[in-house]
Amino acid sequence: MFMISANNISVFFGGQELFDNVSFMVNKGDRIGLVGKNGAGKSTLLRILSGEQSPNEGSISTPNDSTLGYLRQDLDFEEGRTVQQEAELAFKEIKELEEKINAINLEMSERADYETESYMQLITDLNELNERYGLLGGYTIQSEMSQVLLGLGFQLDDFSRQTNEFSGGWRMRLELAKILLSKPDVLLLDEPTNHLDIESIVWLESWLKNYSGAVVLVSHDRAFLDAVTNRTIDLILGKANDYKASYSKYVELRKDRQEKQIQSKKNQDKEVKQTKMLIDKFRYKKSKAAFAQSLIKKLDKMEMIEVQQDETATMHFKFPPAPHSGKVTLKVNEVSKSYDELEVLKGIDLLLERGEKIAFVGKNGEGKTTLAKIIVNSIPFEGQVEYGHQVKVGYYAQNQSDLLDENKTILQVVEDAANEYSRPRVRDMLGSFLFSGDAAQKKIKVLSGGERARVALCKLLLEPVNLLIMDEPTNHLDMVSKDILKNALNNYDGTLIIVSHDRDFLQGLSEKVYEFKDHGIKEYLGDINEFLNAKKVMDFKQFELENKQKASSPKFKDSENKISYQERKQLDKDIKKTSNKVVNLERSVEALEKELKALDAELSQPDRYKELSSQAGFFESYQEKQQQLAQYISDWEQNLERLEELKRKRGTLLYGA
Repeated sequence: MFMISANNISVFFGGQELFDNVSFMVNKGDRIGLVGKNGAGKSTLLRILSGEQSPNEGSISTPNDSTLGYLRQDLDFEEGRTVQQEAELAFKEIKELEEKINAINLEMSERADYETESYMQLITDLNELNERYGLLGGYTIQSEMSQVLLGLGFQLDDFSRQTNEFSGGWRMRLELAKILLSKPDVLLLDEPTNHLDIESIVWLESWLKNYSGAVVLVSHDRAFLDAVTNRTIDLILGKANDYKASYSKYVELRKDRQEKQIQSKKNQDKEVKQTKMLIDKFRYKKSKAAFAQSLIKKLDKMEMIEVQQDETATMHFKFPPAPHSGKVTLKVNEVSKSYDELEVLKGIDLLLERGEKIAFVGKNGEGKTTLAKIIVNSIPFEGQVEYGHQVKVGYYAQNQSDLLDENKTILQVVEDAANEYSRPRVRDMLGSFLFSGDAAQKKIKVLSGGERARVALCKLLLEPVNLLIMDEPTNHLDMVSKDILKNALNNYDGTLIIVSHDRDFLQGLSEKVYEFKDHGIKEYLGDINEFLNAKKVMDFKQFELENKQKASSPKFKDSENKISYQERKQLDKDIKKTSNKVVNLERSVEALEKELKALDAELSQPDRYKELSSQAGFFESYQEKQQQLAQYISDWEQNLERLEELKRKRGTLLYGA
């Protein structure tokens, strides 16, 4: 069964063709990855599929009763709601049904005209509403909401916090949670992993694998695409090439296809050359004029084969030579940072010498971005940060590309940031980032996320620096662009601090790794691979999924990290006891939900309703059961939070900060 049908889609921007007669179908169960270089139109195609943008030519067809969930790269949030209130917006229809059901139940409890037509209509309406309520999962929304929010990295105490207390990345997570909870027939996801840590990415992978609808997503995370997708649509040269395979298999198939295209192009060029020679030979001979004209018509009708040119062939840049500085580049002494009562960093010390390249890794919320902002003095903090002699700092923030003036052209944005020395080189620099000629006159607001990232990178190169701090610079960049950036950073001769969750990108890029955990940092010598080996994990996922569950071992000689047998025994006992409570409460919730559902079904039957409503205290008992269910859910949430706290405490006592 088809969910979306794209029919001969064509899109034009500024007289240039983005798509040309693109057609494909999205079927139930499809897990489609949209791939292509930055600017190929991936986000545009998602907007068209969602109905937010119309194509210049062609159409989009969907079944009348189908629903879509669309995660954009840019969001507008209305303030004044808590995380839970925002998440509950996903259950709009269920909440409306609850109000109607409660209103009918209240009216029926106050009436005694059981035989009237209007009363019988109320019973019919209640029956229909209860049936719809059950079908939509109204009895389990609290547990579903908790499961999704926790899976995407929120803590239970976050549920009551205002959304304006969270960063843009966390708001994006909340928007994703709302979309997942709404359970649409089709999910359209634009870079859903950009603001997720590895734990949340793995949870999302699992959720999408079990999702019954269709998924169309844009992502530059190779591992995520391989884990989720079963189909890949490659946007190239205005066409959509459809491969019935996940990303890694698609790469192999595309390479084979490209090799065949190249050979076909060679054969075609040879044929064209020979045909033109024949035309030139016979076009002026009267006896062969008709033959020459037929060859000309043949050439005119011939569909010329186009072969994609790799972006690496044209895009190339390098960082300017770093100005000379003293031996010591950066000193961080006893730095601490709290947001109100939330302590993020405590007593951080860091010494960075000229030419060192280091990586910051760890879960989201552990302080990596916070320390980067402290180093560039963009937020208040406690402690001291000192730059070395003649240190010049360059900073690429997580949201750097979002800070560009949307109403200006690429050329205007870069020229505004240039000084008298770099301004003459702006055109050449833009060309190296694939913004040559008229492309430099595009306005920022029409650019894709990847194109904006390239503009932001270009701005960073305008002035030589000897301390470069880059926070998640690969967000929105396609695979090729990530490789080019990595090569440029490897050749950079200054001091580098890089914040990233991307293992492939970090490999071979740093000589030290700092792990952020429990308000502090821990230093590991070597690159990311050596760090992972030191952590005794196989890959980066395992590192971030590790929940401090290692058994106690005699090799931990530091007295501060020791835990007595009795302490460990008591903690294990508390963990087991709390875990049993969580399980028992889940069973109680399930049992009471079933009981209430059965009662609702009985109440929907006129005869049973009359019988039950006539029983003294029935509705009071019914209300008590509803209140008991709410209490069970509240107790479950509290005990789940307690369980997580105990596990964190056990890990901290075993291994320290």
